Amino acid sequence: MRDGDGNDRKVVAKLGSLTAVVPAAVIEHQIQQRLLLACSRGPVRLFRNNVGTGWAGQSTRVTHGNLRAVASQLQPGDVVIRQGRPLHAGLCVGSSDLLGWRTVDGLAQFVAVEVKSERGRVSPEQQRFIEAVQVAGGCAGIARSVEDARKLLATASKPDQLC
Repeated sequence: MRDGDGNDRKVVAKLGSLTAVVPAAVIEHQIQQRLLLACSRGPVRLFRNNVGTGWAGQSTRVTHGNLRAVASQLQPGDVVIRQGRPLHAGLCVGSSDLLGWRTVDGLAQFVAVEVKSERGRVSPEQQRFIEAVQVAGGCAGIARSVEDARKLLATASKPDQLC
């Protein structure tokens, strides 16, 4: 089964003699956490970039006491947002999972790491973002493991060199 980006939604994980089918997103999240812990130290600082849209406005929590006043089709625990407006989070669509910098010769070079599971695919928007960062002189690429990320972060020794 694949999601909208063409990524496998489930992967097989093996631990000793145990085999489990788990969502690919869980595996990708674990890789991200490992990368943050292993690579965000010394001259490198990485931060999680969550991209998405939510809603903001004046909210009213529905309780048993105000259920009739708010609306009869709502359930306790629902939240009504009045004067709602979209709230966009993250840098932009396609921007990498981990963003930050690495210090090279006293200068901060922008870093973008797109984290993927073993079989995860990069969307066209993600590929365009990586290429734009590289063309602008930043360090950007795809990492499927801590080792991939370390190689990416060690590829260029000067900020004006591409990764």
